Amino acid sequence: MVWAAGESIRGKLEKMPASSAAKPAVRTAAIPFSVLGALWFLCLGLAGPAALAQQGPALPFVDAHVHMNRSAALLQLMDQAGLEKAVVFWGRQSDNRALAAAAEAHPGRLIPFVSISPERRRYRDFWEKDDPGLLAELETSLKTGVFKGIGEISVVHFPSGGFPEADFDPLGALMRGIMGLAERYRVPVNVHCEITRLGEFKGLLDSFPAVPVIWAHGGYTPYFLARRMIEAHPNLTYELSARSYLNHPRSPDYTIFQNAREVWPRWLELIEAHPRRFIVGTDGSQRRLSSDQIKIDRVRLLLSQLTPPTRALVAAGNIMRLIGN
Repeated sequence: MVWAAGESIRGKLEKMPASSAAKPAVRTAAIPFSVLGALWFLCLGLAGPAALAQQGPALPFVDAHVHMNRSAALLQLMDQAGLEKAVVFWGRQSDNRALAAAAEAHPGRLIPFVSISPERRRYRDFWEKDDPGLLAELETSLKTGVFKGIGEISVVHFPSGGFPEADFDPLGALMRGIMGLAERYRVPVNVHCEITRLGEFKGLLDSFPAVPVIWAHGGYTPYFLARRMIEAHPNLTYELSARSYLNHPRSPDYTIFQNAREVWPRWLELIEAHPRRFIVGTDGSQRRLSSDQIKIDRVRLLLSQLTPPTRALVAAGNIMRLIGN
């Protein structure tokens, strides 16, 4: 491959002794201009899609998965990165009220989803008891009309740093109640459900075919399960947030990239075959804006490898349709 050849050339140059670099450039001058030009274009090719994408304007997209902790920092990042809109979920330093206030202060730019997810201590007991009494609080928030969806609901979530494990029945009374409210208020639900409960999750999708369900991170499923779920459940949207990372903190297997630059061809084929079933996001949190910027760049690298019609849907059209805009 050209990329591999380029890495080999680069490695040899890096190993060249400093004395070589200090020699006069007389020998280089003897190289024909046509050869230098060819080498230049070869280097552009070796840079891959990421570097080439930086040559033109940044690709626009709606970030469909952001945990808002500091609204000012989030807006600053969006301004710097050229992002017009973001779907915001609560973070460790925010809650439903903070999301509503930020959205009202920046209408149309921050799109809030309301949550009663079990990672919050005051909600945990309801989930442990599968108590639908918690639904009254959710409905009160939905009645305001401020929230454009429900989520992220971490019904099944493996443990991570500072995040308690959640392993609740996707077909339980509380989860079914959430879906019922989503159907009544005509809003999508963003569900985080690992593949350990895939059977129950499929049952939930079948029980509420009219409810648009956004599968956070696509459940981190491999390609063949992603295809199976998309083909079997028309109400399912596969969210690609955190799937474009080069290295995921939980598992290196979660990325859909085959190397630092290129998405696996079979994943691109799947997205192109079902262009209305995928959305993108960063899963950012404003802990380090430099880290969030890298996540934005990785999403753009993914989008750059899609055909323009598919890119338009995956980048913005699908999520805006789901929230009714």
